[in-house]
Amino acid sequence: MDMQLDLFCVSPNAVPPVCKIINFGKYKFEQDKKEKEMKKNQKKTVLKEIRFTATTDKHDLETKAKAAIGFLQEGMKVKVAVYIKGRMMQRMDIVETTLKTFLDLVKDYSVMEKQPELLGKDYFVMLSPKSTKK
Repeated sequence: MDMQLDLFCVSPNAVPPVCKIINFGKYKFEQDKKEKEMKKNQKKTVLKEIRFTATTDKHDLETKAKAAIGFLQEGMKVKVAVYIKGRMMQRMDIVETTLKTFLDLVKDYSVMEKQPELLGKDYFVMLSPKSTKK
């Protein structure tokens, strides 16, 4: 009588090795289903980027801040980058002032992960959403 079952070694390192007689196709299907469910329940961190220049107007900064606040409220991280053009590299005070203005607009919704840093032609900072635990 052929039952279409397989001998499956559950724990090969045990002494003596532990084996089961199972339908391997069904077992594989169940394992894949468990993996898919675990993957679905994982929390994915999404990174959004907001870019502007040092000479960006206050109203435009407010518009970009609203977009950043929306991302932060959805639980995403936001990378804020001030793009430095041409001779603006000599006027880092203007760049820092613009970034500080932007950070003041989003301070109620975000936490700075670390101090702003210069990387190439971008002066950037990473923002994480504030935890809303009561």
